[in-house]
Amino acid sequence: MEDDEPNPRRARAPRTRTVHALLVGIDEYRPSVAAHPLRGCLNDIAAARTWLESRIDGPLSLRVLRNGEATAAAVREGMTEHLGRAAAGDSALFWFSGHGTRFAARSAEELMKEGTGDCQAIVCADGPLADVELGPLLESVAGRGAHTTAVMDCCFSGGTTREDGDGPTARFLPPAPGWRPPEPSARALAAAAGSLPYGGGYVTLAAGTVEQLVYEHDLGGRRHGMFSYALLEALAAAGPTATSREILSAAHCRVQILRHGQDPVLIPHESGGLADRPFLGGAARAPSPQLLRHGRDGWEVDHGSLHGLSAWADGHPADQDAASFVVTSGGVAAEGPDSGTRVVRVREVRPDRTLVTPADWAPDPARVYPVALATLALPPARLLVDAPHDPGAEEWLLSALATAGPGGGPTPLLRAGPGPDHRHPEPLIRFHAVVRDGRAQVTHRDGGVVVPGLPLADRADAYAVVDSLIHLTRWYQLHGLRNPRSPLEGRVQVEVCGLDGTPVGAGPAPYGTAERVFRYGGGPGDWHEPLVQIRIHNRSRLPLWCVLLDLTDSHGASLGLYEPDFIGAGRTGYALRGDPVRLSLPPGRMVRPGAYVRDWLKLIVAENEFNTVPFQLEPLIPGAARNRLDPAADGVLRLAAPARTHRDAGPARPPWAGEWSTHTVALRTVVPTASGR
Repeated sequence: MEDDEPNPRRARAPRTRTVHALLVGIDEYRPSVAAHPLRGCLNDIAAARTWLESRIDGPLSLRVLRNGEATAAAVREGMTEHLGRAAAGDSALFWFSGHGTRFAARSAEELMKEGTGDCQAIVCADGPLADVELGPLLESVAGRGAHTTAVMDCCFSGGTTREDGDGPTARFLPPAPGWRPPEPSARALAAAAGSLPYGGGYVTLAAGTVEQLVYEHDLGGRRHGMFSYALLEALAAAGPTATSREILSAAHCRVQILRHGQDPVLIPHESGGLADRPFLGGAARAPSPQLLRHGRDGWEVDHGSLHGLSAWADGHPADQDAASFVVTSGGVAAEGPDSGTRVVRVREVRPDRTLVTPADWAPDPARVYPVALATLALPPARLLVDAPHDPGAEEWLLSALATAGPGGGPTPLLRAGPGPDHRHPEPLIRFHAVVRDGRAQVTHRDGGVVVPGLPLADRADAYAVVDSLIHLTRWYQLHGLRNPRSPLEGRVQVEVCGLDGTPVGAGPAPYGTAERVFRYGGGPGDWHEPLVQIRIHNRSRLPLWCVLLDLTDSHGASLGLYEPDFIGAGRTGYALRGDPVRLSLPPGRMVRPGAYVRDWLKLIVAENEFNTVPFQLEPLIPGAARNRLDPAADGVLRLAAPARTHRDAGPARPPWAGEWSTHTVALRTVVPTASGR
């Protein structure tokens, strides 16, 4: 986590109006609730209180509920009456350490909202408080304008509750026969009215996925939840500007070092949103597409083969410099005190992460560093320039290409010339820039115009053209991302249905072909958009982490339709949690006969949660020069197509890796003409 303070461990948070905190820790439950006590929950909230009191430079309004005090009614009251006092500009923190449980979803509405088929709950001293009520309570706090954070150190999955002796203890209770997921109270629902969808109003840092047990153990001389202990370590090492995304990344590695198979998660994932604000509030900033951190297997970057990265080229091992990352700060290469630019070199690419070795410098294991991919083994996109009457324009473009990468060096994403060359095989993406009369028109390899005439009268214009091409390259790599050798290929699919549940189209279309066409209804002066339901079917035998991208013909990519989450084996997830999805022309396109818009719904699935920042792109504004201090737009590679396999035989699933796959559905939304087409 980058910090300008000379000693981040002593740095204090920026002054806020008030930090309101509700800390709940339950070791001892009523006998009717849990037969065996936990031993680390009170230690968790005591340590959290110590951290808050040492860091907050300003008013701190604190309420602590311990053991029998933490009834479901008391937690509700603490949320509404204590955290509910947080006003716009304040911060609200809810920290829960205790047992978790889950119930089988019963109604069709519950199943639309719960991709695993289960409803989750925290277990208060006298019984459960279900997520269908807890979520609206947190939303009601956030709805008043406070930056709201929930830390959840409890289980939301099944299994045994204890291990032998004094070893790790799971924070999970099987539901008692009389426990049922209650309906949210009318007060909670009324308070949450108008809140953002699927937890969008607050940020959650959770101890594990909905399919995992989470544990407490003896740590640092006392019993603690592994997640709470790791999170507080990460917070202690972080400066006040460290974001929830960066802190969670550091805590994740610390938990993995303590116990393999417990994977803390962050919700929501939206780039530049709540996850990219400081832990206790502040202005959001663009996140680094990749983070360097110290994990179970040494130094790693949260960017792997499911993001398209490969250390293999043309089926053969790449040379040492073929894949590396450079440490960045604000989008500019950071200079080390002794060794200049700080570089880490790839030593092994795994599906969700890449193991790396620092080159001639020693990172601090307590920190998380933003990094950018500096070199790669796969062929970059190629740009062919046709400027027979304006040789100066070609020189400007080549100069811009040579300085568009991290630290002002060449971009690894885009090269000049037709390709291939001695290091890079045939490029997957080609652009052709034709310069005439001070303007450049860019076409794709299929001849289609992707950017109409862009001004090209000077060097500044050339940078704007190159920035547009870098953006386009990222978009096309997202569009083409596949892993056809995965055993998950074809087992998880996107289905677009009418509101009556009838699938649109005659069965699944071949990959990358056959558009589903949707038409506006009504007529001139009274057009209305088509409404559909979008489903994600997991027909595999594994619970899978699912990310649904909406790739648009304005060359943007967003996660707005589906909050990334696990979908259980044989289960179905629903976009917008089952609410209708409106297909419409974007702002700026007139609704008139013959008008249309294209979308590609791209599903990316994996066995484990993965970094989603590289999959998000703002729509392209042709010719707009990017902010070169913005790490989210620094012109480096985010995605590339998978390389060929480098072995003839071997285990189907390496012990460290999860499988991943993609599925794409093409949509066209049209305003019909008089002929109905």
